[in-house]
Amino acid sequence: MSESSSPILIISGLSGSGKSVALRALEDLSYYCVDNLPGGLLADLLEEVSDQSERYPKVAIGIDARTGPDGLDSLKSLLDENRHDQPLRLLFLEADKPILIRRFSETRRRHPLSTDGGLESAISLEAELMAPIRERADWVINTSESNIHQLRRQIWRTVGEADEQSSQSIVLASFAFKHGVPRDVDLVFDARCLPNPHWEPHLKPRTGLDPEVREYLGASERVNDFYDELLGFLQRWSPVMFEDQRSLLTVAIGCTGGQHRSVYLVERLAEALKLQGQPVVVSHRELEK
Repeated sequence: MSESSSPILIISGLSGSGKSVALRALEDLSYYCVDNLPGGLLADLLEEVSDQSERYPKVAIGIDARTGPDGLDSLKSLLDENRHDQPLRLLFLEADKPILIRRFSETRRRHPLSTDGGLESAISLEAELMAPIRERADWVINTSESNIHQLRRQIWRTVGEADEQSSQSIVLASFAFKHGVPRDVDLVFDARCLPNPHWEPHLKPRTGLDPEVREYLGASERVNDFYDELLGFLQRWSPVMFEDQRSLLTVAIGCTGGQHRSVYLVERLAEALKLQGQPVVVSHRELEK
């Protein structure tokens, strides 16, 4: 692996702690992601990635207790070796036991280590089994108090700050004020002053992703002025903010329901910034629920 390549990320942790969310967040950052890889195949995959570093510039691999004791032993050995030509970074996700019990109960999923002892015993067994992996982690994130959107942004920030070769990215997120302002953002803009498609019967069930809504909002002088000034602000000030040791700038745009105006603005801004070569990640909180 060339020295300029990003480290290979290993995503591990407890079942129900958010590993799948983490891998999807990394896919948004153009990582090639592999989930539930048997630990015994990790060395072969690392060799493949090393031989084709241009094809796989950024890689994230999910490995957890499902791989079994032998697979975890292989992972521990590779982490301990952690050769310079194949730098590995380990992100370990966990959550408090009552939270994990609640999550499994709500989703009615079966814990991968479930036996006759029940869910609580399975969670305790997994924590014990994964303890040696946790000890080797570069980062440990407790997701007990995080929702999906907060965890995604935390993953983006953690990885962005760690990867010196990663591009400085802007996260554009739409949200609904009626469901609360996102807590972990840098800038918030209020689009409730703009014409609302909600009051147009044929547009009410649609979203800012639909051409009918885009046409309706794009025909408004007020919407275009709002967009132009917001785009100009980001073009002018995001480079200055990135100079302040930032790897990720999160900009949230809200409207009443998080369905029309904020979604439209996020999509339109993303299109313009991407055309200028700025890495952008898009998140629509309410549409993703």
